[in-house]
Amino acid sequence: MRILVIQQKRIGDVLTSTIICNNLKSKFPDATIDYMCYPNSIDVLKENPNIDNIIPVTNKIRKSTFGFLKFIFEIRRKKYDAVIDVYSKLGTSLITFFSGAKYKVSYHKWYSNIFYNYSYERFDAIKSEHGLAIENRLLLLKPFFTEKITNVKPKIFLKESEIAEAKSILKSYNIDPEKPLIMFGILGSEHYKTYPLDGMAKIIDFTVAKTNATILFNYIPNQKEEALEVYNHCSEETKKHIIFDLYATDLRQFLAILSQCEMLIGNEGGAVNMAKALEIPTFSIFTPSVRKETWQLFENEAKNASIHLKDLKPEIYEKHTEQYIKEHTFEYYAEYPLELMLKKLETYFQEYKN
Repeated sequence: MRILVIQQKRIGDVLTSTIICNNLKSKFPDATIDYMCYPNSIDVLKENPNIDNIIPVTNKIRKSTFGFLKFIFEIRRKKYDAVIDVYSKLGTSLITFFSGAKYKVSYHKWYSNIFYNYSYERFDAIKSEHGLAIENRLLLLKPFFTEKITNVKPKIFLKESEIAEAKSILKSYNIDPEKPLIMFGILGSEHYKTYPLDGMAKIIDFTVAKTNATILFNYIPNQKEEALEVYNHCSEETKKHIIFDLYATDLRQFLAILSQCEMLIGNEGGAVNMAKALEIPTFSIFTPSVRKETWQLFENEAKNASIHLKDLKPEIYEKHTEQYIKEHTFEYYAEYPLELMLKKLETYFQEYKN
């Protein structure tokens, strides 16, 4: 049996969709399970024993009609028995349709019957201890499972050599192993997903005052200017706790360093999802326009907490659409009461210690 899972875009989405592979490999251990995604997401899939082959969708494929058609026929030649299209866009619909697979599975859209023979309406407002992002992916396993699925957590698999390298890097910076090590996701994946930098600095100040932790920033070289802005907003005492120049050179190295941290605090997004997949505790700040019901994953566990404007001021969401709130993101970020956020973070620290 050959199965293809498609989730092309965004690291958090790609990682979350691995629960499909994990469950399929458990039920069909002899199946070949391939995963199609953009190249920048490959690192969260590496070493996963439930994925046999990773198929990158490069710019050359995406931006050339001839390249895309050639790619479609390459996929068809692989003779998949099932294609599960989590991404569910026109391009992946065409890939699925022309694959020749017996099972063509995706989410329901008005055109679904043209491309798929199994399509499901996404859950929109059910109560879930896991989060709708998880529940909606489990929906796509319905053609293959009649029993209740309990394996619902994405996992990241690191090699011992990668972990050893991370420990060596931390040691080279003379990081005190007796102090907590906390990673801060200071920047979101998009501008509108980034909590104001001066406010983030106040949260870092508070964290250091309460925990005496060593602080790492999650950023890449081309974000150094913004990272410096956060650093410069921090108090002089806090700066002594920040190892500013320690950042990962690639995503696998970041994952290995993150695996050595006590927790991750910061903007909700891919880094938070990666931390959860590594079983690292998280405290995340949601952008006002992202649906908390979808991405508040595994907050039934005490080690994961978040704050969302909808929790604080639900009346805003009764008056305005998500699109309107997205277009006015920074006006609504100003509605987050910092004092209340810090109070929730202090409670989180206390509960985590217990």
